[in-house]
Amino acid sequence: MLTVNDLVKAFPPGKGEGRGRVLAVSDLSIEVKDGELFTLLGPSGCGKTTTLRCVAGLETPDGGEISVAGRVLFSSSQGTRVPANQRGLGMVFQSYAIWPQMNVFDNVAFPLKVLPRKRRPARKTIRERVERVLTVVKLDEVASRQATDLSGGQQQRLALARALVMEPPLLLLDEPLSNLDAKLRLRLRDDLRVILKQTGMTALYVTHDQAEAVVLGDRIGVMRDGKLLQMDTPDAIYNRPADLFVANFTGATNEIPGTLVSRNGEFGTVDFGEGRRGEVSLLHSLGPDEKVRIALRPENITIGQHNGANIFPARVLDRRYQGTQTAYGIELFGRRLEVVELGTAVRHQVGIETPVSLPRESCWAYRDTGPVSYE
Repeated sequence: MLTVNDLVKAFPPGKGEGRGRVLAVSDLSIEVKDGELFTLLGPSGCGKTTTLRCVAGLETPDGGEISVAGRVLFSSSQGTRVPANQRGLGMVFQSYAIWPQMNVFDNVAFPLKVLPRKRRPARKTIRERVERVLTVVKLDEVASRQATDLSGGQQQRLALARALVMEPPLLLLDEPLSNLDAKLRLRLRDDLRVILKQTGMTALYVTHDQAEAVVLGDRIGVMRDGKLLQMDTPDAIYNRPADLFVANFTGATNEIPGTLVSRNGEFGTVDFGEGRRGEVSLLHSLGPDEKVRIALRPENITIGQHNGANIFPARVLDRRYQGTQTAYGIELFGRRLEVVELGTAVRHQVGIETPVSLPRESCWAYRDTGPVSYE
């Protein structure tokens, strides 16, 4: 459905950035299948929104090619550039961008009513399409209400309905849930996937929220500094990160340095110092005596386990009760690590010495290339 090949986009330097253009997107290629929900995930400034704006026609790339359903929208080699208003794509922004003087029904119908006469549906068809899409987004009972009288979640569903009623071949969503409060955001996040799957829509969704990307996306592309680091299913991104940045950005915030002693297939033995050794998962071609950094999620460390592999003594430094879970800070191998335990009960006291377990399948070893910035 959507094919992006070797996309390049640069901007003039900002104040204090020196001379030369700033590369926002560098040789990026993605392919979104028909009916697929594809999420672009990454920190602010990584190029994900610039990529989406290039697809929408709101930015002009410096190189590459973009096509939707076989139709070339941009090609630097062919000299093709279809204006944004002729691409026929749907878009949902961070802000609701609704028309305050109209009611719900008229907001959704407006894009159809202003189409050129030859392309404009009949009045009966417009009503049927608007009523159908309002039912899908669960706004059919408030169709006559003024748009400004809706809640924040309803207004964002209204913005979604206005995009869906055009029946676009591709829907673009630029962090549409970022302006909602936390509880509403979670509820609408789940609703959004159901709505898009129900309509069979193909969508490109941009977010910096890892949980949003995992819940919404059939596949995820993780970006950093204008480059695509990994493109895979949520399960693969979460459980087999391509590098240390992807691991950390998706929640593996603990890092432990060590030296690889030996490997046995996908696993290896690492020396953490002072004769303490453990088994880890090797996702890359690492060899003996290489310096490595182990990435480990807080929820994958178990406190108080006495039996099994990778059991080490640790000390509880502090704890933060969070209702449905408790976060602990522990000292292990001379460094602080974070541990998260699910459940409403606090199980471990600050200051105690206790064994901890580091499952080898969840300890991912990467070549140590120095400090990594996660901004």
